Amino acid sequence: MSKIEELLANATPAEARIMNHFAARAEGFRPSAVRDVFEVAMRPGIISLAGGNPDLDLLPLGELGAMSARIIEDEGLEVLQYGSGAGLEELAQLVCDFMGSEGLSPQLDDIQMTAGSQMGLDLATKLFVNPGDVILAEGPTYTGALGVFEGYQADVRQVPLDADGLDPAAVEQAIAEIRAEGKKVKFLYTIPNFQNPTGITLSDQRRAELVRVCREADVLIVEDNPYGQLSFDGFRRRSLYSYDPENVLYLGSFSKVFSPGVRVGWMVAPLRVRKFLQIAGEAVTICPSVLSQRLVLGFMREGLWEPHTRRTAALYQQRCQAVLDACEKYMPEGTTWTVPAGGFFTWLTLPEGGKFADAADALAPAIEAGVVFIPGSAFYEPVEVDGALVNPGANQLRIAFSAVEPEVLTEGVKRLSQVLAA
Repeated sequence: MSKIEELLANATPAEARIMNHFAARAEGFRPSAVRDVFEVAMRPGIISLAGGNPDLDLLPLGELGAMSARIIEDEGLEVLQYGSGAGLEELAQLVCDFMGSEGLSPQLDDIQMTAGSQMGLDLATKLFVNPGDVILAEGPTYTGALGVFEGYQADVRQVPLDADGLDPAAVEQAIAEIRAEGKKVKFLYTIPNFQNPTGITLSDQRRAELVRVCREADVLIVEDNPYGQLSFDGFRRRSLYSYDPENVLYLGSFSKVFSPGVRVGWMVAPLRVRKFLQIAGEAVTICPSVLSQRLVLGFMREGLWEPHTRRTAALYQQRCQAVLDACEKYMPEGTTWTVPAGGFFTWLTLPEGGKFADAADALAPAIEAGVVFIPGSAFYEPVEVDGALVNPGANQLRIAFSAVEPEVLTEGVKRLSQVLAA
């Protein structure tokens, strides 16, 4: 039974009458695994290891409040009005400047401001992917990306990650196998830095090779880099874009470092491609929020960006270490986990022969024990094995550490460990 058929089975007559007119693509939209547990995470006594939220406690709210008031008082007629579909030029210029720390500063005309990098991902898929086209992605990958790809009826194929990220040889082999089926690979979607959900970083040695493989195969790369500024050692990894700006579309975001509430991100693409992205974006949002962009611009221009980034990265490093120490102390024997160098997440793989073959089965007892997490199956597309659909991430799960105090994280991991080992 399809998802739509399941919904129709429980729909009222009025709902069913409308839903019978759904387009075929409606079948592809999937709920967010994080949103599914959001209300549970809000319950008193529940420790959430689920949500990948930035901790906003370190934001200088007094300074931001005063800045917002000044902006509206002095520039209200501009920032509360429609703006350019390409975005605020002054902010785009600052984006160009700080992307230089990742190996290459784009041209100003190549920057498209967006309402968060999720919008950029949607625009790229909308512009490049026909129904049935193949998108290569990491296995596992960001669940929000899978929702976009399925909504545009793409055929998503995932290439497994190892400790060093994507293996270029495995990507090359996947492209060859897909083309042998007579299918077209439109792009490779990758999160090279502190990946969501695994926390893994693509090794420096593999970056140039991965770019070469995709260039020679005429496969675009969509590089999603929301966490790259949050390295624990302060080092900025070289972007894939810097190796080949003609074949890499870059997505950036202010959500993880500054505020998800302002909904400001950006894309980088060659000028004429960028103009198509602008037209596609204008069809949805008309223009990115001028007020939100101006607030981000003020935050950066007044010198608050770098100090805030370093403070938050140091905070996340402490919390990450608390999770790793707790896993070492409490997790059942045979459990493994990644050791992130930045970002928000670590990724656990449960031992064979443990109590739960599928981590999703541990979610209900974990909630009863006062802790919630995201099962690994949310980050994979099911694959067919011997005529049956199986999920490669059944024995895995994601832990988010960014928004929880270290002592609470320790208790949360302890509760989860007790459920897994019971």
